[in-house]
Amino acid sequence: MPARSQESPKPAHPELDRRLMAAALRLGRRNLGRTYPNPAVGALIVRMEGDEPVVVGRGWTAEGGRPHAETVALDAAGPAAKGATAYVTLEPCSHDGRTPPCAGALIEAGVARVVMTIDDPDPRVAGKGRAALAAAGIAVTTGVLADDAARAHAGHISRVTRGRPHVTLK
Repeated sequence: MPARSQESPKPAHPELDRRLMAAALRLGRRNLGRTYPNPAVGALIVRMEGDEPVVVGRGWTAEGGRPHAETVALDAAGPAAKGATAYVTLEPCSHDGRTPPCAGALIEAGVARVVMTIDDPDPRVAGKGRAALAAAGIAVTTGVLADDAARAHAGHISRVTRGRPHVTLK
């Protein structure tokens, strides 16, 4: 496991967390409906310069579900991700599949804090990504804009929990 960053993240004001998560949710919507079998996630990597947040990486799940938003944002941030805060619109995946786990990528990059909306109901994840981050010493904040995220990820949630697509009727 990589050495933990000596920097500690400034505790963000809840309003700042909401504002940055809203931006991440907007990013995730860019490919909404085109990321099957994965959810359309958005991610920001943010460093604080004084009292000002600076986005050093942004990403969203690509068409076809790969690459994942977190890895795109981490690649964009490069070394600036170390000690930064990641804003992720769904719990980072924690299982090996077609791509390595995003929770592991966040740990390896040395982020100091992860702010997320809701746990991923996929049984392969379902709290395991959050637990892996916490076990690695990363501060995890959950529930930020959870209702907005549940709406944004309604298709994924319905597919995983009910085995059917999310349908909206007028």
